[in-house]
Amino acid sequence: MTVDLILFLILALVSVATAAGMLLSRNAVYSALFLVLNFASIAVFYLLLGAPFIAMAQITVYAGAIMVLFLFVIMLLGAEQLARIKVLPWQRPLAIGLAAALVAETAYLLIVRAAPSAGIVPPAETVNTLGELQNLGMALFNQYLLPFEVTSVLLLVAMIGAIVLTKREKGERE
Repeated sequence: MTVDLILFLILALVSVATAAGMLLSRNAVYSALFLVLNFASIAVFYLLLGAPFIAMAQITVYAGAIMVLFLFVIMLLGAEQLARIKVLPWQRPLAIGLAAALVAETAYLLIVRAAPSAGIVPPAETVNTLGELQNLGMALFNQYLLPFEVTSVLLLVAMIGAIVLTKREKGERE
């Protein structure tokens, strides 16, 4: 076993554990902190893959700015504990439909557009490893579309969760 493989396995375990902790925690502040840890472990994955720009963007934008904003709103409005609410009848079919669309998109990206490769090839060591910004954007929306979409959905769900946690009914306002 190489050092990279051992580090990858440890980071994979940390990523899965923090994601599970985020989903299973009844406290919104703890969930947000688990999400920050998850974003940090994903940034280290990007560093292992030789993408320091994306790793720093991950830490700065996601773990820094967005999560600080979520924590500020959660703590300002006092919605730390998840309240029991009744589910609207149209929520479950909509969620199932959107989940099916996401699974179909993931299957398309993994099966149809996946290029067969024997293994992960480390990036070539050149003077300018980042390349032009246009090439980075093209690679992000072509080759890395699935991780980009998963990150987008994760942020959308976190934002909707923060809104739902801080929403109060009309009769509850003081």
